[in-house]
Amino acid sequence: MKRFLQYFFLFCFLSNIVFAQKPADKEEWQSLFNGKDLTGWDIKIAGHKVNDNYKNTFIVEDDMIRVNYKEYDKFTTEYGHMYYNKPFSHYKIKLQYRFTGTQVPGGASWNVRNSGIMLHSQSAASLGLDQDFPISLEMQYLGGLDAGERTTGNLCTPGTIVDINGKTTEEHCINSSSKTYNGDQWVTAEAIVLGDSIVYHLIGGDTVLVFTNPKIGGGYVGKDHNFKDGKVASEEEWIKKSGTPLSSGYIALQAESHPIDFKNIELLNLKGCMDPKAANYKSYYQSSDPKSCKYKK
Repeated sequence: MKRFLQYFFLFCFLSNIVFAQKPADKEEWQSLFNGKDLTGWDIKIAGHKVNDNYKNTFIVEDDMIRVNYKEYDKFTTEYGHMYYNKPFSHYKIKLQYRFTGTQVPGGASWNVRNSGIMLHSQSAASLGLDQDFPISLEMQYLGGLDAGERTTGNLCTPGTIVDINGKTTEEHCINSSSKTYNGDQWVTAEAIVLGDSIVYHLIGGDTVLVFTNPKIGGGYVGKDHNFKDGKVASEEEWIKKSGTPLSSGYIALQAESHPIDFKNIELLNLKGCMDPKAANYKSYYQSSDPKSCKYKK
């Protein structure tokens, strides 16, 4: 009887822990990759039409999305990105990446073990045919070269501009405070994106970069390069938007001439119904979407 009571009280204690979490507090992460194919993603490679997966640059293998250059003899201007087909404004995204092998011949020296993901990006369909990079906020991933420090989780700003420590910066790429990751090891990366207010970059669970007030403008790849230099479609429309807040957009995986693998790509939407009376209310939402609210009849 004594042992029965011990198990009974232990069961009650654990049950209280499990059920103490209200449904509204439970985070509902969604996978952006089904582990089998590229369903839900659009591919755009410079010089090629949307969803022309030139030389199988993006493939699925062993539950990973792989940036693959096995069919390339030489890389020239085939900068590629693969876009999840739904835009977001407020969210957390987490994934794992690793660089592998060697760079394809022809790739620029600055692109050795260089890739990333694009946040608040324009859509694949809106890019110019020969456009290298989408207007976006790039969370840049760099692999160590076994020669000095090389941070990852950096920020690059194709067609965008941000504030660092409360001041607008004109730098195209801003280094994070991360450590260097040499070799072909897996790295866990996360970003917390809150519309046009603030963005956090995390590597290995540590916050390594914070910036605020993302806007369109600042040149294409720095102030000395304009949208025309980048072969951006609808150049005049983007110029008119210069200085306007960048509050939402697409998420894209990058291909820049060095093989890289991505896996466990998950997103937590932070925009939704913030009415506690609604059935789909979540306490962790950061931005209200009244139209999404659902009420029990």
